[in-house]
Amino acid sequence: MARFSTFRRTNIILQHLRMSKHTDAAGDVLLERKGCAGVITLNRPKFLNALNLDMIRQIYPQLKRWEQDPETFLIIIKGTGGKAFCAGGDVRAIAEARKTKQKMPQDFFREEYMLNSAIGSCQKPYVALIHGITMGGGVGLSVHGQFRVATEKSLFAMPETAIGLFPDVGGGYFLPRLQGKLGYFLALTGFRLKGRDVYRAGIATHFVDSEKLSMLEEDLLALKSPSKENIADVLESYHTESKIDKDKSFVLEEHMDKINSCFSANTMEQIIENLRQDGSSFALEQLKVINKMSPTSLKITLRQLMEGSSKTLQEVLTMEYRLSQACMGGHDFGEGVRAVLIDKDQSPKWKPADLKGVTDEDVNNHFKSLGSSDLKF
Repeated sequence: MARFSTFRRTNIILQHLRMSKHTDAAGDVLLERKGCAGVITLNRPKFLNALNLDMIRQIYPQLKRWEQDPETFLIIIKGTGGKAFCAGGDVRAIAEARKTKQKMPQDFFREEYMLNSAIGSCQKPYVALIHGITMGGGVGLSVHGQFRVATEKSLFAMPETAIGLFPDVGGGYFLPRLQGKLGYFLALTGFRLKGRDVYRAGIATHFVDSEKLSMLEEDLLALKSPSKENIADVLESYHTESKIDKDKSFVLEEHMDKINSCFSANTMEQIIENLRQDGSSFALEQLKVINKMSPTSLKITLRQLMEGSSKTLQEVLTMEYRLSQACMGGHDFGEGVRAVLIDKDQSPKWKPADLKGVTDEDVNNHFKSLGSSDLKF
């Protein structure tokens, strides 16, 4: 009898632990119905709302439910804490899991890209409030939706080539579709866009003063059975009112001709040669930045963008899943995460160490089909 009650007590404790673990995970993302909308709140402010697998597993089914619900007319996604919308995927956790040969890196990328696709094909208006840092995985949660609202505190970047990865989450789809060769430049250099420039670049659809963001949200929630046009009208009225940096020109405006000519090449070697020949301080600065990136990442990123420019979002995400798994099996991702996020010495030792060492065969291997374990939509 005593043994039975001990067994029962242990079971109850385990059950409580499981529940508390689930509650913590549930706290990382809040999913609420408010007014006419489903509201997703990324809630890891200490980690700049970095996206983990638990969060993805909560957001995806709820997004699908709201999409089918006749009482839900729009979906809003935002971050807490004021510093970040979402600073990216939790790459530290992925790198740790990869070291111990866990399945998590497969699951993370597969389920993250399925979520990116679901956002891209969502039948309900989807409004992302990209206030604060919006990088990597945070871009994937926003850029494929219909409406993206930046503020003067928005900070956009796709800095993956610095950690031995590539601008994923559908980067191969949206980056080549930006004006001229801007997307190629952003992808290869990790250049940061701030404030109204996030809108000017075409990443945001609207720009709003940060102090008006909560009012904007309230106005959206107060709409009665709104159409896409009603939602667009509300966003447009706030956008039109905003005066911050309205008279400033796009930060890259004076460099766009250089970007378009230098980044038009089909090989990384030619892009580097173009920048060298240009010789301006802007070109030489980009050269310095590119030389710090993973040579393998640079080559696969350039090909990813060139191929992605004519593919659908789903086709791009399938391609990027193959790339992600090839990177997980390579050297540079673990080394990049170590140098940038763990030891923070900013001195990664890439293998191969230069572009010459990255052969066409190396690049081709990253794009190979994974057969039955490929990403399928």
